[in-house]
Amino acid sequence: MILKKLAIFLATGLYVGYSPFAPGTFGTLLGVIICYLLSSLKPSTYGIVLFFSFIIAVWVSSIATGFFSKKDPGQIVCDEVVGYMVAFFLIPFTLFNAIIVFLLFRFFDIVKPFPIRTIDERMDNSAGIVLDDVLAGIYSNIVFHFISKFVAL
Repeated sequence: MILKKLAIFLATGLYVGYSPFAPGTFGTLLGVIICYLLSSLKPSTYGIVLFFSFIIAVWVSSIATGFFSKKDPGQIVCDEVVGYMVAFFLIPFTLFNAIIVFLLFRFFDIVKPFPIRTIDERMDNSAGIVLDDVLAGIYSNIVFHFISKFVAL
């Protein structure tokens, strides 16, 4: 019972996912805060934290989907947190960078370009819940780095 409550707490992004309005956006904002807290880590350490965050997100999403009795309930926002962490990998934390990455991540998470939409629609498990956001994070990271080559960010 305690393990299930902990899983729901983590899957809902410390209950941020219960927001009646735009829970995914608020989950991403939690990701911004977490990235700020992790910003002093070496890239290798950040990568390790990211890897374990992904594993934990898949695990707690599996429990939470059973709890909410839905394939991809809106209350689960740990996937947005992990996706934003991916988006911010190897990017120096500044408020400006955080906003740009936030906008890029939300764009890719909502629009779901190929293969994100395919994964979102075809993977009926907790890995699919998290993986589509990881891909949105990868797209965001690539676009940010591409833009930063041409514009001083």
